Amino acid sequence: MRVTQKVKKILDWYEGDPPGVKANLARILSTGKLGGTGKVVILPVDQGFEHGPARSFAPNPPAYDPHYHYQLAVEAGLSAYAAPLGMIAAGADTFAGQIPTILKCNNANSLATNKDQAVTAGVKDALRLGCAAIGFTIYPGSEYAYDQMEELRELTAEAKASGLAVVVWSYPRGGNLDRAAETALDICAYATQMAALMGANIIKVKPPTAVISLDAAKKSYEKIDGSTLAKRVEHVMQCAFNGRRIVVFSGGEAKDLDGVYEEIRGLRDGGANGSIIGRNTFQRPKETAIEMLNKIIDIYLGKG
Repeated sequence: MRVTQKVKKILDWYEGDPPGVKANLARILSTGKLGGTGKVVILPVDQGFEHGPARSFAPNPPAYDPHYHYQLAVEAGLSAYAAPLGMIAAGADTFAGQIPTILKCNNANSLATNKDQAVTAGVKDALRLGCAAIGFTIYPGSEYAYDQMEELRELTAEAKASGLAVVVWSYPRGGNLDRAAETALDICAYATQMAALMGANIIKVKPPTAVISLDAAKKSYEKIDGSTLAKRVEHVMQCAFNGRRIVVFSGGEAKDLDGVYEEIRGLRDGGANGSIIGRNTFQRPKETAIEMLNKIIDIYLGKG
């Protein structure tokens, strides 16, 4: 694995992290068709937990098979594959060394009524399965947010002591946040800052809208340009320690290809480090998904 100057510069941002963490970040940043560029595209497949199997995989039945997602990530030349314990374990031996994996260590489900997640895996599982990182979700704004932050703090300390990187899904919801507030510019920026302050190496947030939700923040945002997705992403990156943390943006609900590509261009132009796209890939036939992912990668390479 050759570590480019671009990747070395990114690794220098993580001054407080041990060499093992940086080595695993380098694995992710150096893998796939975007390897060495400082950009990443990651496949996350936790939707079977979050939304249920049929809602997730029925549109493309081969996706019920855990090996399918490994194959998709490898064949598409992606940077990493993220999933819960069972999905990672089901292909960890067959695909060992072919794609960096991120073990999602907490999960929610659509049968529950509260805005919380259960811890479903740990650092020992990630080490046993050869993962490069652990992943963890926090819900800023939820009544369970403080408990989640404390759980994240403990897992982060253990993961980094073991040389694993930490990926944080920071998804505002619950409490006083309505649906529009969950993706509001000020709230997404706030969630990004929280994840950075918690020690995340990679931060996952949703693409922000132009909505400003918090009354207390509206005056501060009078001089911040949120007129385009690129400008909004630029502000989110600013809130990630002035761009000194890797931030990737979710793909969200399934959309048409033109909508996907338009969004990716906005993310790229705003300085995003990349995308983490689940349903928009694995709910399509593999050939179509790979074609789409190739186009996304080309956009991040400045070719589209």
